[in-house]
Amino acid sequence: ASFTISLHKADNTTATIKLRPGLQANCRIRMKYVIMSELKIKPGDNVTFTFTCGTPEKYFITEIQKNIDCVSGPCPFGDVHLYPPGLPRLNRTYIWDVKASTKAGLELKFSTSWLRQIEPGETCPDAVSYNINSSIDNATVSIGTFCRNGSVSRIKLLGGVVMSLHLPWHLPLTTSGFNIASRASIKRLCIIESVLNRESSITLMSPNYPLGFPEDELMTWQFVIPPNLRASVFFHNYSLSNCERKEERVEYYIPGSPSNPEVFKLSDSQPANIAGTFNMSLQGCDQDAQNPGILRLLFQVVVQHPQVDENVTHLVDLSKEKNMTVTIHVEGWPSRTPLMSEPICLICKDPRTCDRALTLTSGAVYRISFLCKDLSQLRITAEKGIGCMDIRWCQKKIYSLSVPKAITRLPIRLHKFIWKLLATDMINVEITSPSLKLQQHVPEQRCNTSYSYSIVSATPETELNVGVFCPGGSIEKIQMRNNITISLKTFGKGFINESIPQDLKMSFVPHIKDECIFTVSPNPKAKVYLQTPNSPFGLPPYVSISWFITVPSKQTARLKFSKDRMGIACETGRAFVNIKEETPGAEEIVRREDELLPQPRNMLHSFWVNVSNCRPVDKTQLTLQFWVTLADKQLDLGIILAVVAGAGVLTVIGLTVCCVKKKKKKTQNPMVGVYNDNVNTQMPGRKGSFRKGRQNNESHVYAVIDDAVVYGHLLKESNGSVSPEVDVYRPFDGPIGSMPPSPPPFSFRKDIKRSSNPEEEPLPLMDIDQDNYTFAHQKSGQSEDSGDANKKDKGDTSVPLLENKEWDGSVE
Repeated sequence: ASFTISLHKADNTTATIKLRPGLQANCRIRMKYVIMSELKIKPGDNVTFTFTCGTPEKYFITEIQKNIDCVSGPCPFGDVHLYPPGLPRLNRTYIWDVKASTKAGLELKFSTSWLRQIEPGETCPDAVSYNINSSIDNATVSIGTFCRNGSVSRIKLLGGVVMSLHLPWHLPLTTSGFNIASRASIKRLCIIESVLNRESSITLMSPNYPLGFPEDELMTWQFVIPPNLRASVFFHNYSLSNCERKEERVEYYIPGSPSNPEVFKLSDSQPANIAGTFNMSLQGCDQDAQNPGILRLLFQVVVQHPQVDENVTHLVDLSKEKNMTVTIHVEGWPSRTPLMSEPICLICKDPRTCDRALTLTSGAVYRISFLCKDLSQLRITAEKGIGCMDIRWCQKKIYSLSVPKAITRLPIRLHKFIWKLLATDMINVEITSPSLKLQQHVPEQRCNTSYSYSIVSATPETELNVGVFCPGGSIEKIQMRNNITISLKTFGKGFINESIPQDLKMSFVPHIKDECIFTVSPNPKAKVYLQTPNSPFGLPPYVSISWFITVPSKQTARLKFSKDRMGIACETGRAFVNIKEETPGAEEIVRREDELLPQPRNMLHSFWVNVSNCRPVDKTQLTLQFWVTLADKQLDLGIILAVVAGAGVLTVIGLTVCCVKKKKKKTQNPMVGVYNDNVNTQMPGRKGSFRKGRQNNESHVYAVIDDAVVYGHLLKESNGSVSPEVDVYRPFDGPIGSMPPSPPPFSFRKDIKRSSNPEEEPLPLMDIDQDNYTFAHQKSGQSEDSGDANKKDKGDTSVPLLENKEWDGSVE
């Protein structure tokens, strides 16, 4: 097919058909007998040509430029048409270069399809785009690149303008979509008007973005908004130049404001909740010639209906708090910035100061409100610092690590509360949970509560992730060295209800030798899993961790490691696992990294487990896990047999006593055994303390005395009105044996008075010879005073308690 293009000389239009950049000339232009790769048609030319291929749109583009001089002659104001007609179906670029005086202004007014500004490098969905440049004294400034279907209705410029329209080959567009009008001087670089008739969000950029805004220039954006809507401005990306004079700033003219214009720095939070139309201006400065810097700005304007509860304020009283910040923000902040098309959620600390993130500091009272249709999009992140530089001032103080009610009362979900605990090298931190206790989150024992605590111990050299913990476990106390960060993180809406019994406490304590010490009181009804910190990355080199597991006296604990070996090889030093019960003389179990870990074992008393690391070789990490269960103590068979045997012995003794009493009833003067508690029954603790010799020591003697002789005279004197005296010793002068006596059992010594002489303080029972006591028998009719005769008798002193004759008689 052939094409004919005729250009009138008065139109001052030039058309050029040329190859797409970067393509080879696989298709050519043929004009009569001439083959060419580029055709330029000048004003007054009439040209007919064809292409040597059937798909020239793949290889060629058309550029049409019209020059308009409004300085030396009248301007052709009005609608701008696409000229000339009859162009081949190629990608087309129309350029209008309008020269104008800086004493006047030009206005580009767009028809029904208003424009939307896009960032450099971005493309329009329909491939139709406008490039607008301002031309002043041969200097060109890019106002921006725009697509169709937006809110920009007019652009006013100072001086000339270079306007480009890019059309795809397949779109049969016949109108440019804008007209040009003359206006009075605007005394600034440009004015961009944007009409926002409904809820929407637009993005705009300063001229030359992302390059610098011209030095000491001024431009204005005018936003036309119905009075029933509210607008908010957000700066997303900006930079400042180095100013020698003046100051870069943003000025707002808001109808009805008592302080027009309102001046803001680019770093300030910009106005929000603006009712109706307003103007915003960007003012540059005189830049440093040696280091000018760049002034640029990308911002967003969001228009929405007034919120139903925008006049509802919420009191946040932080006046009694110290070193605390509270940030209310959209979900995902700050790593995720909401898309500009997403419904906006604003937090306001006054009717005009709103933002997507608002930070409140301690020591003040705030009244905040929300411009948000769905408050579930918002979250709270808070941080509090607690420090101790002198243990004398903070050792006895207990700090409550609970979320303040000022936060929990807000209709916003708490995302995270962080406590940063700072202390000097010789001061450590102790965390307790007296009532709820803590559970360590491990794969075999996962937390299923609505919140958890993440605990990290940090120094300038290393960081130790102590673990993740939740309420409802067996860990009563954790002692840690260095600076500690505790992060409470929530996982659901139930936190507000569960937070009522929060009982996590913190105090500063003197220096501890281990990196971390856990105190654990296992739940009798559950298996308690415990794991070394910093899992799965392993303990840092040379770190020592201890657990103290308390075992009730009537229970026994079962301890088992989850694997047979530590699983590391040491480059320097040794790694150890130590286990020791908290009881005198307990054996300490020690295993090195090259040895098998202890087999499952029962612990009868509270015990310690310590894990100490070496410097492992590459690619090996020390991570250990063990579990503890409690069970009631079981008596073993030997103890049971001993108890049964003891009961049998007691039964025999009981029968013997009964027989003796039966025999004594036949006599007028029955006899009783009285224990002498006034003599030293202990082994001498020191030389010289036990002064009597073996022959004259009376400590082993029980005297058998007639009851009537012992108590009869008292009964007679009292006539039955006074209780008889008991535990009375009467001297016995019988023969004495050669072996020292053994002390009576503990059950028989409860009421024995201790010696008042400190030199006669008895030694522990375990050091006393276990000899039997002997009993001297008083013959019938023998006087209590016959001791002199017995002193001479050095015969057998082991006279049985009952003679065979008496035993036989009592059996009968």
